[in-house]
Amino acid sequence: MAAEPNTILIRYGELFLKGNNRYYFESLLIKNIKAALFGIRFKFVKSQSRFFVEDFDPADKNLILSRLTKVFGIHSLSPAVKIRTDLKKIGEIASMMAPEQGTFRVTVRRADKKIPKKSMEIAAEIGGDMLERVPARKVDLFRYDFELCVDIREDGWSYVFYEVIPGAQGLPSGCSGRAMLLLSGGIDSPVAAYKMGRRGVTVCCVHFHSFPYTSELALRKVVDLTEMLRPYVPFIELTVVPFTKIQYAIHEHCPQEFMITIMRRFMMRIAERLAQDKKCGALITGESLGQVASQTMESINATNSVVKMPVFRPLIGNDKEEIIEIAKKIGTFDISIRPYEDCCTVFLPKNPVIHPKLSEVERYESKLDIEALIAEAIAGAEVRSAAFPAE
Repeated sequence: MAAEPNTILIRYGELFLKGNNRYYFESLLIKNIKAALFGIRFKFVKSQSRFFVEDFDPADKNLILSRLTKVFGIHSLSPAVKIRTDLKKIGEIASMMAPEQGTFRVTVRRADKKIPKKSMEIAAEIGGDMLERVPARKVDLFRYDFELCVDIREDGWSYVFYEVIPGAQGLPSGCSGRAMLLLSGGIDSPVAAYKMGRRGVTVCCVHFHSFPYTSELALRKVVDLTEMLRPYVPFIELTVVPFTKIQYAIHEHCPQEFMITIMRRFMMRIAERLAQDKKCGALITGESLGQVASQTMESINATNSVVKMPVFRPLIGNDKEEIIEIAKKIGTFDISIRPYEDCCTVFLPKNPVIHPKLSEVERYESKLDIEALIAEAIAGAEVRSAAFPAE
């Protein structure tokens, strides 16, 4: 007979380091937990250094765990049986919950000092009860197959569990401000969003669409990437900016080898202006140093020079395999490799300049009506994926 968990115990990570600001970080994490469980019936309980999800339909347990493992700020989760503190009853529940084969140890945390027995004495008593009920189990304090844990709280409740599921860790979404991500349909930029989200940044996205040269399926891919990121970055939104006219102008007036560099400079300018409107404090890109022509030090300097905002590049030191590994982990990889181009390839040069001189870039760019082109692109911008509704 098994004892079915009726509570999910939530432990948070870095928040305990926040001193007097801890309440602010906790309140954000609670908000994000409730947003993640939107549409599911549950009761949320806050205790000292612990959160609990209770009173849920047992059929929803795995769904709840799946959603919570994607919430930044959560260190780990444990499906637990919550019972009134009674050592005999705890021993009974512990034996029912644990596997019937293998080696084990019992670990007790006793926050309730009214209980005269020490934690190790309680653990020994529970372990003895488990052995008596199922002799096939064996105790091994160092090389164990599973660990039965008992958390005895000060409020008269105890929690019995043996599973510890890793959380997403990091900081709660929203605690580090907002930033604007230049989101392509490729592998890198969604991973950049994930990594910045893990540091508490709320991510707004801008995607540049070259209709009719890039298809509606290419745009669908970007929308799907945004939705795949939403469990990790719950208030993410996507704005799509028409970019074809800018590409025509660059193609007509500038040398082909400088096409990518000048395109990137326009993208950065537009992203910064949208970021200002949305009260973002920085831009984010998925650039990795040296990966392609537009990601050399000189190219990055050329694109950076047109904006005043900080530009975060969380992947700058990662190689492609490391980025792909994260993309697979968060579920964006299979979307990113769909065979739909996210950039107007008809305009792209065969031999782009790798080490552009800023003076040359500025000279070629001076032939364009930069402000008029930017204004028209921003006027045509459209929000395609809005923020997740908060409870």
